[in-house]
Amino acid sequence: MSLIIAEIGTSHEGSMEKAKAMVDAAWEAGADAIKFQWVYADEILHPDTGFVKLPTGNIPLYERFRQLECPVSFYKELIDYVHEKGCKFCCSPFGLKSLKELLELKPDIVKIASPELNHYKMLESLALYRKGKESEIPVVLSSGVSTLSDIEKAVSIIGTKNVSLLHCITSYPAPEEEYNIRVIANLKNILGIECGVSDHSLDPILVPVLSIAVGGTIIEKHITLSRQTAGLDDPVALEPEQFAMMVHVVHQTEAAIRHYGKELALEKAIEQLSEQFGKDKVLAVLGTGVKKLAMAEKANYGRTNRSLHIMHSMKKGEILKEADIGILRTEKILTPGMSPEYYNLVLGKVLSRDVTSGQGLNWEDLL
Repeated sequence: MSLIIAEIGTSHEGSMEKAKAMVDAAWEAGADAIKFQWVYADEILHPDTGFVKLPTGNIPLYERFRQLECPVSFYKELIDYVHEKGCKFCCSPFGLKSLKELLELKPDIVKIASPELNHYKMLESLALYRKGKESEIPVVLSSGVSTLSDIEKAVSIIGTKNVSLLHCITSYPAPEEEYNIRVIANLKNILGIECGVSDHSLDPILVPVLSIAVGGTIIEKHITLSRQTAGLDDPVALEPEQFAMMVHVVHQTEAAIRHYGKELALEKAIEQLSEQFGKDKVLAVLGTGVKKLAMAEKANYGRTNRSLHIMHSMKKGEILKEADIGILRTEKILTPGMSPEYYNLVLGKVLSRDVTSGQGLNWEDLL
């Protein structure tokens, strides 16, 4: 049986009442695991990263994330409530502080979101924690806006025991035709770990069914009480009835695989989906199986994922210390910096010129 993860993320907007209502909806819809995001704005963005457009107007994206911060007690109450429902508690940390606090609650699954796949300091901290335990906590990595070499580097740090990968397109909504679902089977073979899909497309059936039909074993999909509410991901989330429909057709596909075998079940899935969506679209969704950035996310490579940023303006000749450098998403208007893999290498280096708060740190900035 596949693992179906209902992604609530931050759509609860800090309301415990709404969070529990969403947990209820996910459980009733058939989710196996329910996922949240442990947000501290300082771990994700520089304050000057730019604006996000909301129904209420444009506000700084950093401030939007600040609004989504919740105390440890909030997540402690949620993990207990999720367990009362018989579901697994899954959560994404975004830095060393949120990771530490999350691990102290002993979650069932740690999810590393796509933009954090190259947050190597956090991955190394998680890997160290797992090595110190008799039973290594399950980790799910998401691979949107990432190359195959990015994925392989992350897996080399975390390891392969109790580790799985979600193929993903970091675009909201993501075009179904660009999903290249056949890559799931190839990634599974290349990496030697279970693979599935984190689906940001709008349809509840097409991508999830094909992902199972090609051998995927995990599906993550956003859930919301209503697409009209103000959560950051609500416009691309499934409402409870749609999520329940997805769960139903996924289990039907699993039954078909058990009955017919994988190859014939895939043929039947293509045939049935073609009646609804057209064969050309279904084949486009399946794709070539070659791992590459989707067109919808290409422009965000290096901006959505992490790079090194200057945390405050500094002068030529100053020496870089830990407090001077952040491992952040670039996002809206700032310039991207070098890869986080060079973090330790640049500590102690001397600036070759003045740098501005928020800008990406690059080699030409150093002597």
